[in-house]
Amino acid sequence: MSSEPAIFFSDPNERQGSFLRRTFVLGGLTAVGGLALTGRLAQLQVVQAQEYTTLASANQFNFRLVPPPRGRILDRGGVVIAGNRPSFRVLVVRDETKDLDQTLDLLGRLLPDTVDRRRSIIRDVNAAPRFSPVPVKSDLTWEEFARVNLYANELPGVMADMHEARFYPFGGAFAHVIGYVAKPNDRDIEAIRERGETVPEILYNPGFRIGRQGVEKAFDTDLRGEAGGTRVEVDARGRVVAEDIGGSRPAVPGKDVILTLDSDVQNRALEVFGEESGGCVVMDIRNGDVLCMVSAPSFDPNLFVSGVPSRIYNALRDYERKPLLDKAIYGTFPPGSTFKMTSALAFLDAGIDPTERVVCTGGYRYGARTFRCWKAGGHGAMDMHNAIKNSCDTYFYHLCNRAGVDRIARVAQDLGFGHVYEIGIAGQSKGIVPSTRWKREYTEATSWDDDPTWYPGETLSVAIGQGALAVNALQLAVMTSRIANGRKAIHPRLVKSVGGVERPSGAAVPDLPFSREHLDIVRAGMAAVANDVTGTAYRASQLGLGDIQMAGKTGTAQSRDYRPGESRGPRNAQWSRRDHALFVAFAPHDAPRYAIALIIQHAPSGGSADAAPRAREIMKTVLLKDPDMRARIERPLPPEPQAPAGADEGEGGAGPGGEVTGAAAAAPPPAAPAPPTATSGPRPYLAEPPR
Repeated sequence: MSSEPAIFFSDPNERQGSFLRRTFVLGGLTAVGGLALTGRLAQLQVVQAQEYTTLASANQFNFRLVPPPRGRILDRGGVVIAGNRPSFRVLVVRDETKDLDQTLDLLGRLLPDTVDRRRSIIRDVNAAPRFSPVPVKSDLTWEEFARVNLYANELPGVMADMHEARFYPFGGAFAHVIGYVAKPNDRDIEAIRERGETVPEILYNPGFRIGRQGVEKAFDTDLRGEAGGTRVEVDARGRVVAEDIGGSRPAVPGKDVILTLDSDVQNRALEVFGEESGGCVVMDIRNGDVLCMVSAPSFDPNLFVSGVPSRIYNALRDYERKPLLDKAIYGTFPPGSTFKMTSALAFLDAGIDPTERVVCTGGYRYGARTFRCWKAGGHGAMDMHNAIKNSCDTYFYHLCNRAGVDRIARVAQDLGFGHVYEIGIAGQSKGIVPSTRWKREYTEATSWDDDPTWYPGETLSVAIGQGALAVNALQLAVMTSRIANGRKAIHPRLVKSVGGVERPSGAAVPDLPFSREHLDIVRAGMAAVANDVTGTAYRASQLGLGDIQMAGKTGTAQSRDYRPGESRGPRNAQWSRRDHALFVAFAPHDAPRYAIALIIQHAPSGGSADAAPRAREIMKTVLLKDPDMRARIERPLPPEPQAPAGADEGEGGAGPGGEVTGAAAAAPPPAAPAPPTATSGPRPYLAEPPR
């Protein structure tokens, strides 16, 4: 089979035209690209040269923030109660280490206690910004610091330096009122964003601390200061090559905060509490300055600066006496008999005659129930003065419904109960002041009871400081200060100045809505409590400071309901089932200057045995620190009158010519004023001789 020949046609001119077209297109594209490149290079090197020079310089130099020294917190006398101290520490820069795990292994050999915290260290390092030093351990000893520096060449990315750490020189004495500092966490960052504010960059610095609780938290912005910065030169990998000292900016320290507290009184208060639990507040009744605000038991805030170990925090949290809880302003307790001055003022406001007598036989029958007086045998006939002095429950049972719970509640509000005070720190409890309105609103809000009616039988418990009443130590101190002041509704003041700017005085307040006569009657009863030999706090209230005496009131408040006939238990009863002990007082009672309120939670005995002696020791410290009180204590007693010459020539009397003979002649003068007796010292508030 033969195949037919194929015929191909080729046009040289057509091939040449196709080649020329491709050459023209490619050449044009090349020319356009060259022009574009030339134009872009011209733009970068001529038009935007300065801009990129600045960016290149910024890449060459980094600005690393330096936390500022935190502002100090001082007491009224300038004693530092929260300051800063030098501290050696070890830091790790993640991006400068070849192998973080290997680096931590080597550090673990030099600093064995970092092994237990390895997981938290890795978490902090991974969360830190690039090239940011992260503290691995603070408060190194000199030996540890030297050891790390000795092996620094073998530990890439590890450095040791000295910085300022927060320090609380008095430990637990100021822990609750001052608070402590800690590292910012995610919740802190989120809270700032929710307020619509920009998160300060310094908060991401691993060495920065913010305030937690108390004054540290309330004035955190003032105490922080302004962050400084170090300008450093880095290489292409971000590692530090050199420091540009001229471009660095020093940090600005935070402002100092001066409190009205007195470090000596505060330390003494925590000391006298011993192992007991409770709170104490001391106020200057002239201006409202808080000299003492202590809660016991306490804790050491220094533990929280670098991060408290979990086992220690759990122990503090789970201890039944709650050392982390501020019992001076947050914990609330029934006031017990310390509320009877409030009830007495309500009785007087209702027009009840203070000389009206009520016979106490040991109890008061109301309806189907007998309300017992604390004294089983009864007190006999009691008027208002003696009812306060002897703390007679029956007197207040008998008269309380003539005044009514709403009047008692109003007087309580006027004396300072049921309020939260602007003292500069948060965490206060408002407490409860029962009234007909309160019960109605409480019933509607909680469905606690189907009946919102207030019954007269409930007023009996309120009149003696029990029932639904709940107050804190600060409110009790305000009540005592207002009664002692007698004119002004004194407000407490805790912060004296911030950054040198004085805070308002607690004396710039309205007048009290009580008559001077009514307040005198109540103060006379308080003076008798502490200075009449039959008063409930006579033994525990003698200061031994010349003619200076206290006026006070004891209280023992039930912490639970007792079954009929059940004893309140011996001293060694279960702690959580004991009653609370309270004592309020002011001194001197003839010229009031200071007021104190002290609560012991689940006390061994009661107000007169447990609370009053401790309050007396704290008050003595307060008075001895006052120059005017010291001058009064140290002044000589007036000379005793001399018998007329020849009036008595017996032994120990005056002989002829008036000279003293016998044993008295040889006796030296006393070295110090004699302690006060039941009848010594002025008693301007006593309405009648005590019975």
